[in-house]
Amino acid sequence: MKEQALTRYQSLAADRQQFLDVARDCAELTLPYLVVNDGQTKGGKLPVPWQSLGAKGCNVLASKLMLSLFPVNTSFFKLQINDAELSAVPDITPEIRSEIDLSLSKMEKIIMQQIAETSDRVMLHTAMKHLVVTGNVLIFAGKKALKVYPLDRYVCVRDGNGELIELITKESVHRSLLPKEFQQPMKGTLGDRDINAPGEDGPKFGTTGATDVEEAEVYTCVKLKDGQFRWHQEVDGKILPGSQSSSPKKLNPWLCLRFNVVESTGEDYGRGRVEEFLGDLKSLEGLMQSIVEGSAAAAKVVFTVAPSSTLKPQSLARAQNGSIIQGRKDDVNVIQVGKTADFKSVLDMIRELTRRLSDAFLILQVRDSERTTSTEVQAVQQELNEQLGGIFGNLTTELLRPYLDRKLHVLQRSKGMPQLPKDLVTPIVVAGLNGIGRGQDRVALIEFLQTAAQGLGPEALMQYISPEEFLKRLAAASGIDTLNLIKDASTMEKEKQAMKQDMMQSSLINQAGQLAKSPVGEQMANDIQQNPEALTQGIQNPEQSGAPTAQAVPPA
Repeated sequence: MKEQALTRYQSLAADRQQFLDVARDCAELTLPYLVVNDGQTKGGKLPVPWQSLGAKGCNVLASKLMLSLFPVNTSFFKLQINDAELSAVPDITPEIRSEIDLSLSKMEKIIMQQIAETSDRVMLHTAMKHLVVTGNVLIFAGKKALKVYPLDRYVCVRDGNGELIELITKESVHRSLLPKEFQQPMKGTLGDRDINAPGEDGPKFGTTGATDVEEAEVYTCVKLKDGQFRWHQEVDGKILPGSQSSSPKKLNPWLCLRFNVVESTGEDYGRGRVEEFLGDLKSLEGLMQSIVEGSAAAAKVVFTVAPSSTLKPQSLARAQNGSIIQGRKDDVNVIQVGKTADFKSVLDMIRELTRRLSDAFLILQVRDSERTTSTEVQAVQQELNEQLGGIFGNLTTELLRPYLDRKLHVLQRSKGMPQLPKDLVTPIVVAGLNGIGRGQDRVALIEFLQTAAQGLGPEALMQYISPEEFLKRLAAASGIDTLNLIKDASTMEKEKQAMKQDMMQSSLINQAGQLAKSPVGEQMANDIQQNPEALTQGIQNPEQSGAPTAQAVPPA
């Protein structure tokens, strides 16, 4: 008998429980709304951390990941031409190659415009937050938009290579949105019996209470079979009509992402960035609670009056500012906490933990001085970005490439863009880890040029360095498309010839001005005034007209 989705989900949820518990601990100290506890009602009260550094660090790191993987106003991929296949076509000229590059650039803009018009960036930023905090997130790349599943809404199974082979999601859907046969709970479920009746031991079948009769648990089962992912949806143990679908493995819309991959133990789930520094976050949480409560106690003002004093406590309490009452000052004291030295030790530890966590979450902390330069700031920023090189590599493989392949497939099927030749055009991801590599190339290139200029001098440097090649490499390191931006050798040669012709024309005009001042020029001017038609005939045929040329006239 085929196992139902509910039973399979519950059996796989046992392996997920330890990761889910850690994810909830991490979310409680950073962003509590990402993963809530079991039984949390909609709009229920969430834990409030004593410190805000965890939330700030997660937001900063998620934004940095988002901008590095999906940069704004820049394409995160490039449609690359296979030069080996293109060389086999004899009719391809440089002009045709330039037109092909221009067409591919227009296709890239079409794809980026389609991404900008949808809510993909919003969903991807939410996914980055889940990756940083919990280390796991599931994205469904549908035809119209993306959908994000947190860790407590799906279970998965991977093979020995870490590739996804089985996936089950769980979500609550109002029964009015389902087909008619599913709009009423089936007999034997929670809808037709009282859970408080004798013999009943509480809600079953994945429901959460008697008020959830109108909500149905929809399970989506995804399995890899014969090189294709096939999936269907089940409600109340039955398959929803029309929910079956499939997709090739390369174009799988189910993107099960992990932040840190632990291959040594073969774990199906990943580990988050917060888990790596959970000890520092817990220490900061406890110290911040102590310092806040201690400061509140220290801020409390309480007066004591000696029992033998003639001053009555009521008189002291009722006295207004500037009032005069009878008594001795030695009879009145103020209770002091006297923990200034202890508070100083706590504050020093809080500063140290803040610094360590800021470095862990790539929060830029520039040295506060009058001599801090932009070069120092860029160096610190580059160093922080390089700390997540392995994370960028993992997300490039599991997110960028599958997302790009799926987006191209959807646009081509909807006739949003033409079909690309499989062997001739290949989409290449240029963001993520490749973006860090380009940054290192740019720094090395500029440093090399500056060192060479200091050793050889600017004039000698121009003899050995090709300006055109330097500009191309600098643009490539900055991720800038050089199409129609940098002039090629033929264009520069044409402009050089045009400049020479302009100089020759200027020289002829100067010689003509000198000729007009000579006696021969005055004689020619008089002849033109008397016979204008002779000038036209002389210009058309100077040899027959007998008009003197500029070369035959000596300089004035």
